[in-house]
Amino acid sequence: MIQQTDFMFEGGRDGVLLIHGLTGTPMEMRLLGKGLNNAGYTVHGMQLAGHCGDAEDLLATGWHDWYASVEKAADAMLEKVDRLFVGGLSMGALLSLKLAADRPQQIAGVGVYGATFRYDGWSIPRLARLSFMLPLLKKVGIGRNRSFMEQPPYGIRDERLRAQISSAMLGGDSAAAGLPGNPWYSLAEMYGLAATVRRQLPQVVAPCLIAHASEDDVASLSNAELVRDNVSGPTELLLLHDSYHMITVDKERRTLIERSAAFFGRVAGAPQRAAA
Repeated sequence: MIQQTDFMFEGGRDGVLLIHGLTGTPMEMRLLGKGLNNAGYTVHGMQLAGHCGDAEDLLATGWHDWYASVEKAADAMLEKVDRLFVGGLSMGALLSLKLAADRPQQIAGVGVYGATFRYDGWSIPRLARLSFMLPLLKKVGIGRNRSFMEQPPYGIRDERLRAQISSAMLGGDSAAAGLPGNPWYSLAEMYGLAATVRRQLPQVVAPCLIAHASEDDVASLSNAELVRDNVSGPTELLLLHDSYHMITVDKERRTLIERSAAFFGRVAGAPQRAAA
């Protein structure tokens, strides 16, 4: 059964919509959201359709459903704020970029955190690196009940935090830590989204803060470079050298909070309180 885990932090008239990753949960965006709220922003950490339940809940949805839930959350935020920024982690970064491409008049800036067009990081097993072929397998009906299980270090360099999150994830607490595996068909949907967003990157005119771990274990730096080299708006690249894929919770999360708050503040052209 799906549990509702999204969060809303009330702040000023500049807002940030935060989007978690595939099989993830809003909890992975909560520390970033709290930091941005401390800097004066109204923040909504949304929950993607089909997430925070079991694998069957996720498989009942596809990327069009996930994106529809993003659009619904953006519409709700636009009723509360004068200026809207969007930020996402991993697949959430792709959904953020798509929203910016589709709504250039409504999205003021984008936080592109650990963008994942392909799972090609150093910890991804050789077989899993062939997951870009999954749309074909899904089309012919092969592998609906198969998953790629998460592998250590689970995107987290901080060993203490890694132990906490992996324990919750492997213990079945999907609302707190997400699912322990990526269903093949959901990955196929993600690759469909990635292909769409890749084509739309030139339509992104909003400024983008592109933050990526230099040693990302899930998605190599080429994913960030793809965004930097193809969007039409100005970009700022932030490389994090003491984190893995989950940069919103890992060792340099405070740096990410501070740089995000400052970036959105510069775009807004208004002074913001220092991010706590």
